[in-house]
Amino acid sequence: MLPALDDAAVGQWCRAAVEALSAARGRLDDLNVFPVPDGDTGTNLLATVEAALAALDQAGPEHAEPVWAVLARGAVLGALGNSGTILAQLVRGLADQLAGQPPADGPTLAAALQKAAGTAYGAVADPEEGTLLTVARAGGEAAVAAVAGGHTALAEVVRAAADGARVALDRTPGQLAVLREAGVVDAGGAGLCVVLDALVATVTGIGPDRPPLVRRPGRGAHAGHSHGVDPADLPHQPPAGPGSEVQYLLAGSDEAAVARLQGRLAALGDSLVVVGVDTPTGREWNVHVHVSDVGAAIEAGIEAGRPYRITVSPLAPVRSPAPAPGARAVVAVVPDGGLAELFGSEGATVVPRGAGGVTEDDVLAAVLGCGAAAVVVLPNHAELTAPASRAAERAREEGREVAVVPTRSPVQGLAALAVADPARRFGDDVITMAEAAAATRWAEVTVAEQEALTSAGRCAPGDVLGSADGDVLLVGGAPAAVACELLDRLLSAGGELVTLVLGPDADLAAAVLAHLAGRHPTVEVTRYDGAPEGVSLQVGVE
Repeated sequence: MLPALDDAAVGQWCRAAVEALSAARGRLDDLNVFPVPDGDTGTNLLATVEAALAALDQAGPEHAEPVWAVLARGAVLGALGNSGTILAQLVRGLADQLAGQPPADGPTLAAALQKAAGTAYGAVADPEEGTLLTVARAGGEAAVAAVAGGHTALAEVVRAAADGARVALDRTPGQLAVLREAGVVDAGGAGLCVVLDALVATVTGIGPDRPPLVRRPGRGAHAGHSHGVDPADLPHQPPAGPGSEVQYLLAGSDEAAVARLQGRLAALGDSLVVVGVDTPTGREWNVHVHVSDVGAAIEAGIEAGRPYRITVSPLAPVRSPAPAPGARAVVAVVPDGGLAELFGSEGATVVPRGAGGVTEDDVLAAVLGCGAAAVVVLPNHAELTAPASRAAERAREEGREVAVVPTRSPVQGLAALAVADPARRFGDDVITMAEAAAATRWAEVTVAEQEALTSAGRCAPGDVLGSADGDVLLVGGAPAAVACELLDRLLSAGGELVTLVLGPDADLAAAVLAHLAGRHPTVEVTRYDGAPEGVSLQVGVE
């Protein structure tokens, strides 16, 4: 029995944890259903502890730095995945309490375990109960309770921590519905129990007598590879979430910049964990998040400091019903409100574009969920063409035939939708829709929200702006006057059909319709209500 946890014992614990996680990796991967069922929790935990051990081995036996500090740095800089990054934070939390101090006896280690669990909660942007965090907190609380009850020997404390963690692990299905419905305990929490059991074995020489981790029924052994669970085998999956796991190390930053980074990433996605550690060249952070917009997550890191060792991994694939052979569909991204209803009434599958925007995964879910074998996507905004194209590429990997018609405005989308004909060959139909969209000049009337320099001159807040094809042509004070002049400019180049999408301003609608009837009597006019919020009028000219 060890009376205290000295540097040599800490190194032995790390080696024992590597061996135990290596043996349990396949089972831990099989348990993984939260936050996404990607079957890599055991693999990531093992990689994290291996990185800690590699740092210790590289430092060598004569290193002057405390073992705890070396292990923490190796774990943080080598952590992989959501659970691995949280485990690294636990190691760093222990190092904060124990590095450079005398060997930890029972009460000292108990207090450190409890404080480390608290710091781990602080590293996670939106902590969930029923996870590794819950198990870590229970282990620390059990260790502290053992000391309070007079069981102060190191062996008693580590046994109490391991037993308390295992009790909490068994309760995790009651805290997370996805675990309960899948019939499993939390994989990250199970991995922490393996690590704590290795601590018991290190201190006492005897590991706890526990039943082995149970695989999900029907799964075969696959220790030694990291492919994990096929989500199709699960009785339940969590709701579809962000599509990629982004992780990188961040150098050259400070606490304030990292705090801003955390705020930006929290708005972009979920499963956000940021862990910092001191290195010989300054403080560095391990940043982990699940997002749809990979580029935005990386750009946020560039603004905060110097990201490196960047990895991007797809999360659990979107599952969808098999497409109906020969079925055709149009998926349109449209602002919430009247336009969404209009596109829906015309037979399109609508992806509503609200204040939160539209992601690649939103488009992919609509394409796969519409049940058609061939799909045309209308992004209806210049900035959405790229994510729509990426979604289309992913849908092709699922066996769909998908084409994106790069519409830049809903009125171009309406023009394309009007000529869609499922009786045509799919390629011919796509060409016809693209030609109709390209032949439609589009314009809109809006109100300036701030002072700016436009291609038509300087505008002030409250000025009325008339733009065509994305460029401001007119700056004025009266919506009706700007709208009528804008129509005249568009029709000066010719046009047979004008499509109007009107907002709630009845006076503007009446003025525009009267102007067209008087100045352009030969032009056919199609009117719709439901212009997007912030847009007084949208115009399409064919």
